[in-house]
Order: sequence, then C-alpha cells, then structure tokens
Amino acid sequence: MRFKNKVAIVTGGGRDIGRAVSLKLAAEGAKVCINFANDEVSAEETLATILAARGQAILHRADVTKNSEVEGLIAATQAAFGARINILVNLAGGMVARKALVEMDEAFFDQVLDLNVKSAFLMTRAVVPHMDRGDAIINFASLAGRDGGGPGASIYATSKGAVMTFTRSMAKELGPKGIRVNALCPGMISTRFHDTFTKDEARKSVAGATPLRREGRSEEVAEATAFLASDAAAFVTGVNLDVNGGLYLS
Repeated sequence: MRFKNKVAIVTGGGRDIGRAVSLKLAAEGAKVCINFANDEVSAEETLATILAARGQAILHRADVTKNSEVEGLIAATQAAFGARINILVNLAGGMVARKALVEMDEAFFDQVLDLNVKSAFLMTRAVVPHMDRGDAIINFASLAGRDGGGPGASIYATSKGAVMTFTRSMAKELGPKGIRVNALCPGMISTRFHDTFTKDEARKSVAGATPLRREGRSEEVAEATAFLASDAAAFVTGVNLDVNGGLYLS
C-alpha cells in the first residue's frame, strides 16, 4: 500500500493505459480522481472496478486543454479528498490523425499541441500549489518523441518531444520544493490508440523488431508509473523513462 492516504489525479484515466494506471494507484491505497473527456462508458467501468475492490475513486469530466475545466477538476478532487494533491499523472493526449505536412492546417497543428502539451502545462500549473515535498508528477511522452514518430505523426512526435523537455525543465524548477517530475515514453503498447492509428502489418513488424518480440501491455506501463510516483524513486527526477521492450535504446 505505497500510496495509502495519498491523492492522485489521472488525466485520461478512464481507459487503456489510463485505466491501468488508475487501477494500480487505487489498488495500492491512493484516492484517485479519474479524469475523462469523452468516453464516459469506459471511465464508469474503471470507477466500478475500483469501487468493487473497495478502493476510493471519483470520476470527473474535463477538457484539460481548457483552464476553466482544469480548475473545476482540481476543485472536484479537493472537495472529495481534501486540499493536498500528491500525485499528478498527465496522461491525456493523442495523435488525432495521421497527416503528412502538406495535409496539415494550422487548426490541426494547434489541436495536437494543445492536447499533448498545453494540457500538461495547465494541469501542472494548477496542481503544484497544492503539492508539497515528496509529491510527484508523471508526464506521458512517447517513443515518437525520441525517434520522430511514424508516417504522418510528425506533429504528434513534436508535441511529445516538447513534453520531454517540459519534464526536464519542471524537474529543475520544482526540485527545490521537493516535487519530482518525470515522464514515461511508451513504445508499441497494445491499446485502442494503435487499433485506431496503426495498421496490423505495421504492428506485427514493430513487434517483430522489438528485442522482446511483442507489444507491451497497459499494466506494464502502469507499473512504471507507480514506481515513479512512489518513494522508491525518491531520488529520480527529470527522467524520460523508456517502456518499449528495447525497441529504441536512448
């Protein structure tokens, strides 16, 4: 029970990796606010699973690219669990679509950057005043931020590279306050993200090129998230941790 009596917010916490992270933190004692924007059915299922296991959690719908809704998310968390927030997992994000450079317009560029970078900025800025020494922020970058991404993913990869740099900057800025900031860089994880954006033949090719010869599982990413959130990582900050089966060695 590493997170007993600790309060966590997981943005995008209702499905896939987000669900696994929410379940993991709750299973180890955290009081979890599960944020979602669109998929209420999946979020409700995640909440029900936690409550059935006698964990503590609430749901809150918020578009975390909008400051007013971010403030509402923080207020709802505090109303349920108290003023202090110990763990923030900035998991909300997405690719939106695969587009070549000549297919992209300004609105698409802004949408992807807002979804992946602005959301982490707004959430971090809102949560930090309610954190103290020993608390932790975990951002979600991507293997794409390391290698530039696959076809049509240039702006997604760019946004995830920005998340990696933001992580390093915040680690320096917040370190004197005792707040740790790290990020995860998942590779090919078996989720609806790749069901939507990656063709089956490409997934098989990537899995075959991975030293461990398979895709990752959401639960494995959740384990890494819990490590970074825990006291076991008390002297770890500013790290962009790869979870990719050895596909890319940074």
